[in-house]
Amino acid sequence: MRNTFINTLYDLAIDDKNIYLMTGDLGFGVLTKFWETYPDRFFNAGIAEQNMTSVAAGMALEGKNVFTYSIANFPTLRCLEQIRNDVAYHNANVKIVSIGAGFAYGGAGMSHHATEDLAIMRSLPNITVFSPADPLETVYVTKAACALNSPCYIRLGKGGESNIHDNIRNFEIGKAIKIIDGKKICIFATGSIAIEAKKAAINLNNSKISTALYTFPTVKPIDIELIENCALEFDLIITIEEHNIVGGFGSAVAEVMAEINSNSVLRRIGLKDTYSSIVGSQEFLRDNYGMSHRSIEDTVLSFISEGK
Repeated sequence: MRNTFINTLYDLAIDDKNIYLMTGDLGFGVLTKFWETYPDRFFNAGIAEQNMTSVAAGMALEGKNVFTYSIANFPTLRCLEQIRNDVAYHNANVKIVSIGAGFAYGGAGMSHHATEDLAIMRSLPNITVFSPADPLETVYVTKAACALNSPCYIRLGKGGESNIHDNIRNFEIGKAIKIIDGKKICIFATGSIAIEAKKAAINLNNSKISTALYTFPTVKPIDIELIENCALEFDLIITIEEHNIVGGFGSAVAEVMAEINSNSVLRRIGLKDTYSSIVGSQEFLRDNYGMSHRSIEDTVLSFISEGK
């Protein structure tokens, strides 16, 4: 997803001379092609993300389309005041790109585990929040963000993610995408954790439990119409996110469901209001904190065994 984003931005910058990229002293190798081709439109701000964000806001207010780029929490939590006061408040055309969503930098520990960013960024007015599930969604998200003349947050995996889509038709900001059709259980997923959701949906359908799957490349604005329709149609809706369940994607879905009358039950899967206090691979951490396909399947089986 990281490389896909950079390659897509590189291609867009060929024709759009207004695209600028700023990094917080990282991305060497990944960003090399961009800065060698567009040296006048690339800036390394150093390990100074607060300054990077304020400079980007100033450039945006002068008409530039500016992308800031850093690892996990650094372009968001470290410079939240600058995002709030300089970017969001002024509706400045800054696109904040975070690499390493969730546990992607698993071995680096909780300082690099991005598990509160969705909740915080979606609470800020004027900011569109993107969380693509795979490289193909990343292409569409990058193009959509580039076309917007307003702040965006783009939450990406570290790299190596495989596509879960064969193709995407009629991509729209604020619209979910159907991956698998079903009639009884519905899984909503955002971000690269969607690969676990797809495994679970396939296994459940193979076990004769009719399960639908949707990905949400946009968390804000969220697809209210689809959520409302699914809440009227399915017995159980499960949200899965590589993020704290407090205030994140599952909370966004819950907010919609709370305002309608439906008999659908909601179960949120994610980090259970705690910090990730251990280190290990992304796969290990997902499993340890109950975000694997097995956890989704167990949630469904428990729901069915309760006779709901």
